[in-house]
Amino acid sequence: MDFELHDIVKMKKPHPCGSHEWEILRTGMDFRIKCQGCGHQVMLPRKKFEKNVKAIIKKADQ
Repeated sequence: MDFELHDIVKMKKPHPCGSHEWEILRTGMDFRIKCQGCGHQVMLPRKKFEKNVKAIIKKADQ
């Protein structure tokens, strides 16, 4: 998959707040993502991020 800044992605497991949707804030070797439910931010290594993404819900340019 091709990820860009401000894409909204659906993860396999929900955040403890109950939301599956995350916004990508930083890409590279690590990804910074922000929960769309509560606003919590998390840094993940690229490999773990790509493994846990289920789908891209909304592209940044839409």
